[in-house]
Amino acid sequence: MSNSLSLYIVDEHSNRSSRLSTVLSFINEPHQQLSVELLQQKLKQDGPGVVLLGALDNQEHAQLLQSFPATAFLLLGETLQPLLQYANAVGLLSEPFAYASLTQLLRDSQQYHRLLPLQRQQDAAVKFDGMVGNTASMQQVRFLIQQVAKTDANVLVLGPSGTGKEVVARNIHLLSHRAAGPFVPINCGAIPAELLESELFGHEKGAFTGAISTRKGRFELAQGGTLFLDEIGDMPLPMQVKLLRVLQERTYERVGGTQAIKADVRIVAATHRNLEHMISDGSFREDLYYRLNVFPIETPSLQQRAEDLPLLVQELMRRLEQSHQARVKFTERAIESLQLHSWPGNVRELANLLERMVIMYPDQVADVAELPEKYRHLDVDSYVPQYPESLQERDLLNELFSADDEDDTDDAATAFFVADAESQHLPEQGLDLKEYLAELEIRFISQALERHEFVVARAAEVLGLRRTTLVEKMRKYNLGKDE
Repeated sequence: MSNSLSLYIVDEHSNRSSRLSTVLSFINEPHQQLSVELLQQKLKQDGPGVVLLGALDNQEHAQLLQSFPATAFLLLGETLQPLLQYANAVGLLSEPFAYASLTQLLRDSQQYHRLLPLQRQQDAAVKFDGMVGNTASMQQVRFLIQQVAKTDANVLVLGPSGTGKEVVARNIHLLSHRAAGPFVPINCGAIPAELLESELFGHEKGAFTGAISTRKGRFELAQGGTLFLDEIGDMPLPMQVKLLRVLQERTYERVGGTQAIKADVRIVAATHRNLEHMISDGSFREDLYYRLNVFPIETPSLQQRAEDLPLLVQELMRRLEQSHQARVKFTERAIESLQLHSWPGNVRELANLLERMVIMYPDQVADVAELPEKYRHLDVDSYVPQYPESLQERDLLNELFSADDEDDTDDAATAFFVADAESQHLPEQGLDLKEYLAELEIRFISQALERHEFVVARAAEVLGLRRTTLVEKMRKYNLGKDE
C-alpha cells in the first residue's frame, strides 16, 4: 500500500478482526482497528483511506459507504455482498484470508484512490515545462515523471530522435528536490573520445598537453543537481567502464588528480539507439545498461501522438513569436494535412517547419497550398482569386510595354513579339486587344503543355506561373489533353 493511504479495520466480529490484523501484520501492512465512530473522525480529519468493513451493530453499512465516496471499502464476509452495488465497494474478502486475493484487492483500492477525479485534477495541476499533449502516451510520460522525480533513481529516457528526451530530463529535474541545483546536459556523441573523460570529470593543471589550468568537469558542475547524459549509446566502451565505476562508487577523480570527489548528482541518460541490441553486438556494456535503466521512460514519436499536433503547433508558435515577433495561423485543413504526415524527425521536424512558415508567411493564415509539397496530404482545391478584367488587362499591358527588353527576355509575351516581327506593328484597321491577348495566352499555354506532355507543374514553371493559376487558366480556355 502507498504510505499516503491509511488502512483501517472496522469489524464488530472481534475474532475475524484479529485474524485479519494478524495477516496484515505478517505482510507488513500498517493498519488500525477502529470503531465506526473513530473511523468517521479519522476519515474527516485525515482524508480518504482504505477500510476493511465487516459487521456493524447498527447495520448502517450503506450509509457509511455513501458518506465517504472517496474512500475505498473492502467488504468482509458473504453477507455484505449486496453492498458491491456501490462504486466505492472495491471487492469482497472471505475467510480464510488468502494472501493473493488480499494483496490484489489492496492494489485495486490503491488504484481507486489514484484515479479519483479530484486526484486527477491535483495531478493535472502539476506544472510541466514544454510538455503538451492529451494523448494517453503523453499522460503516461507525465505520470512516470511525477513518480520518479521524487526519488534519486537513475532514469533512462528512450525514444526516436526529436521526440523531446531532453525536455523529459528537464522536467524530472524541475519536479525533483534538486530543482534549485544545476541542470547540466552533455552530448556524449558530440565530444571526441579522447576529450570525453576530461569533459565529464575535469582535469588538473598539467594533466596533458594543453591543460594550462585546472578545470571542472560536468559531474562537478552538476553537483547538487542533475546530470543529463544525452546519446549515451554513442559513448566509447573505455569511457563506459569509467562511468560505471562512478555510478557504483559515487566518487571520481579529475584527470591527472588523485583526490576523490563525491558525486552528488542525479543521473538521467537518453538515447535513440536500441541498447539491448548494442549489448548483443558488444558495443554497450550490460552492467552499465542495468545501472542506468533503473527507471525507463519511453517518449512516443509524433506519429504516435498525431492528435496532440494542434497543441504542439500552438506551443511552438508561442515560442517562435517571442523570437521572430510574428506567427502563422493554420486552417483546419492545413492542420489535418500535417496530422497525416509521418514526421520522421518528430517534434524537431515540426519546429523547423513552423519556423520556415513564420519566415515565409509572417502574421498570415496558411492553407494546404502554402505548406511545402511533402506536407500536403490532402487533395483540396485552394482558393484562386478572380480579378476584374480591367485589372488583368492593365497588368498585362504593363508587363508588355513598361519593362526594358533586356530585362524581360524571359517573359512569354515579349518573346512572342520578338519571334513574330509583324505583330509588333498595330494594323491599320486596329485590333481587339483583349481578344488578341487572350489568343496570345492560349498559344503559349498550349505550347508549354504540349512541350512537357501536359505535366502541369512543368508547364507552369516555364510560364512563370503558379500551378493553381495555370490550372485555372486551362479551365477558362478549355485546354485539356485530347483523349
